Amino acid sequence: EMTAECSLWDEGVAPGDVVRMKKAHPCGGVLWRVVREGADVKIRCETCGRVVTLVRQEFLRRVKTVVSTTNEQEGNQN
Repeated sequence: EMTAECSLWDEGVAPGDVVRMKKAHPCGGVLWRVVREGADVKIRCETCGRVVTLVRQEFLRRVKTVVSTTNEQEGNQN
């Protein structure tokens, strides 16, 4: 079964990537940086620095788009 959730991980969401969530954090931020990924995903709010851990399925359900990846950032530095 191919779903949007599968394709998101196929794109290679990795620690350091910035994602936009469907709903804003209470501080008003919508951009989150992936800190750790595995069975669950740890993300940090780019606005206030709050760290949240979500089960992978919940993260995939809440994420809207991948804004930037560590690969893009490395390419910009060269």
